[in-house]
Amino acid sequence: MNDPPLLDVLNGKKVLRRPVWFMRQAGRYLPEYREVRARAGSFLNLCYAPDLAAEVTLQPLARFDLDAAILFADILVVPQAMGLGLAFEEGEGPVVEKISGLERVGALRPLDEAKEVGLICETVKAAKERLAANVALIGFCGAPWTVASYMIGGGGESGREVARAVAAEGPPWFDLLMERLIDASVTYLVRQIDAGVDVVQIFDSWAGDLPGYLQEKIIALPIGRIVKGLRDQRPGIPVIVFARGAGAGHRRIGEATKAECLGVETSMPLDWARDQLAGSHVIQGNLDPLLVECGGDALTRGIEQVAAALPRDRHIFNLGHGMRPGTPPEHVDLVIKHLRKLDG
Repeated sequence: MNDPPLLDVLNGKKVLRRPVWFMRQAGRYLPEYREVRARAGSFLNLCYAPDLAAEVTLQPLARFDLDAAILFADILVVPQAMGLGLAFEEGEGPVVEKISGLERVGALRPLDEAKEVGLICETVKAAKERLAANVALIGFCGAPWTVASYMIGGGGESGREVARAVAAEGPPWFDLLMERLIDASVTYLVRQIDAGVDVVQIFDSWAGDLPGYLQEKIIALPIGRIVKGLRDQRPGIPVIVFARGAGAGHRRIGEATKAECLGVETSMPLDWARDQLAGSHVIQGNLDPLLVECGGDALTRGIEQVAAALPRDRHIFNLGHGMRPGTPPEHVDLVIKHLRKLDG
């Protein structure tokens, strides 16, 4: 039996079709998701209900000809599993209990026996059992910097500014927090791999918040240590790194992490990515999610431009960020069908 096309690309093999999946492909734009979310009662209830979360993970595969499912969970499972309070306020996004100081950071719980992690791994097992053999299952975590941003600032734009100021100052407790998050991320991803994921993606959603001179210390090197930890413990599992907004810093991140694949944001010129990154890494991205929401000729042109920029053996078609909540599902179907037509 052939491997999933996503794994073939990540393992350097020739593919018959360009693999495609979408960040936030399971979510609010799908009416079936909204129905399950209502049954769960809250977003966090849904994350920690393995049967329902597995159902949501697989919903897009019932509609669309996708090459991967991505685990339905949230990057903030990690701080909650480490002992911090977490809530999702309707219309406001996540609110995390704030943390600072050596004593408080030192008191964070290890992830090894956290019930939250166990529930997420139950979702992985349930989804894997129901997934077709030619479709990959992607697990994920947030990168240390992005997760630390929430833990320091609590959430929201002003919280990210607080976190950025702390990162620039670099107090000892911030360094300790990053160390704890590196260790926690390795543990969390290893647990997901053991439960059945085929690929892992590390999301650094707020990488673009940091100036270039801090990107190596706070983004590239910590993610590189996570990747090394994974390869030491579970060799052979491909890694995708998505450092949103890193710009030219993607090259530094690629060198530090040696990840099989680098995801790039919508604003990244794909000819630069092809020339600077594709020799060492598969490129993932970077269709503008707004185009998928709006549809029309602009969407068709966007699909064609992305597909033309990179050869299918070095490319995973995706968005430059997550699917927008107002996206019509029929536009998603159009993207996939047009991409298949272009690839012959």
